[in-house]
Amino acid sequence: MDRRLLALLREDARTPTAALARALQVARMTVVERLKRLEKAGIVAGYTVRLSEDALRGRMKVHALLRADPKRGEAVVQALHAISQVRAVFAISGIFDYMALIEAETTGEIDVVLDAIGSIDGVEGTQSAIVLSTKFDRH
Repeated sequence: MDRRLLALLREDARTPTAALARALQVARMTVVERLKRLEKAGIVAGYTVRLSEDALRGRMKVHALLRADPKRGEAVVQALHAISQVRAVFAISGIFDYMALIEAETTGEIDVVLDAIGSIDGVEGTQSAIVLSTKFDRH
């Protein structure tokens, strides 16, 4: 039931508990208690707003792949965290070590961010790809 509850919340985290209970065919208090348990266990870390494509229109997204000196990995991640346009960083497998999701208003801003990333001590190489469109996003 927890998986089904989490799937419903991923679709719309503002769904009222009564509607969740109806969808799951359980009592409303069952949903309330499960949510409390999931939050207390740290499984549900928070609730957020997901912006529509219209609201994000004009913002560019770029996936930047980074190779990093293994001895400098933590420092690289900390430096990436300090760049406000870097929205997320993922450790990945393969020839690259990290993937950074960058959001910015213009290609010029993207260029500045990519230059800043390339100059971080410990970054040995990068490769980037501009997102042309989002076909779907389950975040």
